[in-house]
Amino acid sequence: MDDIKRMERRKQATLARRHIYTQTSAPETFITSLSEEARENFFASERKRIALSLRRRKIKGGVLTGLGLFVAIFISALALIPIFFTFLNSFMSSEEIVANYQVVFQSMSGHASQGATYMSRTPVLKLIPEEVTIQQYSTLLFMNPEYLFKYWNSILLTLPIVAGQMVVSCLASYSFARYRRKRREVLFFSYIILMLMPFQVTLVPNYMIADSLNILDTIWAIILPGVFSTFAIFLLTKYMRQIPSGYIEAATLDGASEWQIFTNVALPLCKNAIFALTILLFIDYWNMVEQPLVLLTDINKQPLSVFLSQINEPELGIAFAASSVYMIPPLLIFFWGEDYLVEGISRSGIK
Repeated sequence: MDDIKRMERRKQATLARRHIYTQTSAPETFITSLSEEARENFFASERKRIALSLRRRKIKGGVLTGLGLFVAIFISALALIPIFFTFLNSFMSSEEIVANYQVVFQSMSGHASQGATYMSRTPVLKLIPEEVTIQQYSTLLFMNPEYLFKYWNSILLTLPIVAGQMVVSCLASYSFARYRRKRREVLFFSYIILMLMPFQVTLVPNYMIADSLNILDTIWAIILPGVFSTFAIFLLTKYMRQIPSGYIEAATLDGASEWQIFTNVALPLCKNAIFALTILLFIDYWNMVEQPLVLLTDINKQPLSVFLSQINEPELGIAFAASSVYMIPPLLIFFWGEDYLVEGISRSGIK
């Protein structure tokens, strides 16, 4: 008899649950019509079902989070391994570097007699050098000043471009965001088209203009096209257009001039975007190669990035050391403005 009663209570609880999920009229009335034991069984089964559902969701969320974390760690490791190899191999002796990596260069088309060939043996990739030495750095910084001059050439080319482009982009972006008229929208759309074009396409016009202005083979042939680039204008315009119009209207009612609105309202609200663009532009132009190769024929005026793209066998050790030194400014500026970079990219509106 007890089993029969227990089965009857479970049947009533099941019918109540089905009624709750299938009927829309007076579910409370139906529950109150059940016996006390049936109601207790119903609520107990509901609590068990909800707890099981929450447990499943938690397990599913944990699995997805762990999978995403694993993928992120794997991708980060792929990106960081070359950096660690470059930095640690810069402390190897020249003989060890040639013995480990010479087989890679011998198989390339520039070294093989009949074009690129297969490697004769597997290259040795050592993370920790057998003999630690700073000979590469002493040669790079003291015994051969040519590379140090190229390092300063990179600084002299990058800093004016970044500073000039940020000034131009702030002024132009405010104009595009503040005065949205038809002719300005057409001009802004032409900026987008120019930004979407491959960079190599614009090298020929830049070369012709620099030649006509007699600035070819000077740093101005690199700086001027970089200052008036469209990338920063496009991104900063999209950011400034998100500024609430109430801020500008309030400043106008207080008697602020256009310059005061620009300097006291627009620029402070776009501080994160400006810092983020500064970091991105610095890294981009710090690693430029095509512009110096085309517009600077004098080797002494070319930046260190050109040397790093023309590594040869006798200078492999110096190349590792130069690459390590070359990474210092981008890493420093990234660590300095990491918070601004993340917030400037992630924010989609003004709080």
